[in-house]
Amino acid sequence: MFWYRPRWLPRRSVTVPVIRLAGVIGAVPLRSGLTLQGIEPTLQAAFAFKNAPAVALAINSPGGSPVQSSLIAKRIRDLAREKQKPVIAFVEDIAASGGYWLALAADEIFVDRSSIVGSIGVVSSGFGLDAAIGRLGIERRVHTTGPRKALLDPFRPEQEGDIEVLRELQDDIFASFKAMVESRRGAKLALSGDELYSGRVWSGERAVGHGLVDGIGELRGILRERYGDKLRLRTVNRQRSWLQRRFGMSRGMSLGMSGAGDLHPLAAALPDLLAEVEAAALWRRYGL
Repeated sequence: MFWYRPRWLPRRSVTVPVIRLAGVIGAVPLRSGLTLQGIEPTLQAAFAFKNAPAVALAINSPGGSPVQSSLIAKRIRDLAREKQKPVIAFVEDIAASGGYWLALAADEIFVDRSSIVGSIGVVSSGFGLDAAIGRLGIERRVHTTGPRKALLDPFRPEQEGDIEVLRELQDDIFASFKAMVESRRGAKLALSGDELYSGRVWSGERAVGHGLVDGIGELRGILRERYGDKLRLRTVNRQRSWLQRRFGMSRGMSLGMSGAGDLHPLAAALPDLLAEVEAAALWRRYGL
């Protein structure tokens, strides 16, 4: 009868599921980025822990796609309401831009004193390759049904009309980001709008004073304080295959690259290669 434990006896341990949200947000060529499609099974598994008192997010992201940031954050909030579980975020090196958007899905946000937090804004970047393909002797041929169908084509000179459309899109995305910040942090914010939405980042210690986050602390320490020394942390991220771990590929991605139109193979490969450079640049922008 030693195996039997009545319901009224205290539990021996408390299990808190941990979701790791690490890396660039969105589809990234040659590696796995954070997307709702990729993270959905993990979210479902974490919130399915019936007796878990909370769900923890371990965040380390320099940002990326605003759409995927919004979709993932919304899904976390929907599951939190459905399962009636609080969500606690713990920022490691960085939660900037879309990474901070993900942190806003939590009911509380904790950081290290040296974490990098903020960058509330929208940035669009790319490369102009029209001169490069010209030097390679490549002629760019594009036929569209409308003047904006080839918007911001990197293989042709920048067009003022394209920039106007881009600014319009940025304004709409920025409005959504600001609405998320204000709905989740509200009266806790201690900065003026001009400073808060300037796009700058703060150390974790300053972010606490400015109301962007709630306190200093690391995942295991904070959760042990709340749920006891017999706390068990269960990381629930879905495992990648050996091939994905070896080559850093996302699911469904092959090792080959397909050409684009009538471009030289080198020119066709450039967008994916440059996307890799941009992903690395997101980390380096913050000294990481």
